[in-house]
Amino acid sequence: MEQAVTTRKAVNLPEMRAEVVSAVRALASPEHQQKVWIDRTYPHPDYYDDLTLNVHILYDDTTVLASPEAALGNTLASEQEVRAMEELARALDAVLEDVSADVPDAEFLRSPLWPLVVVAAQAALAALEEPELHSGPPA
Repeated sequence: MEQAVTTRKAVNLPEMRAEVVSAVRALASPEHQQKVWIDRTYPHPDYYDDLTLNVHILYDDTTVLASPEAALGNTLASEQEVRAMEELARALDAVLEDVSADVPDAEFLRSPLWPLVVVAAQAALAALEEPELHSGPPA
């Protein structure tokens, strides 16, 4: 049986990709959100993270959610990653439109739309972390 093929390209901006993965990982983890964003329990000194930081990373700094297709080759390595980030953008956009911009992170997490962001982020993280599969001989 032949394995599915994921065409993964090398990215031009691996450090920026690492920032994207970190931001998506934060959006994918309700435990991280509660502990760090709400309780402000940071894993070490000089650490900071919140929803606003991750939104800025994904929309402004890397533009990966503003234009996932344009990020292919720069911070995204496959069409699968592009599709997953498009889904994450749709979910996050809906929450950002639903909740007033100048409220604490806890208000976003209480939105009935927030679980859709978490699920989309988990799927995007799985795509970002999926090892490349190559076609091989029948197993």
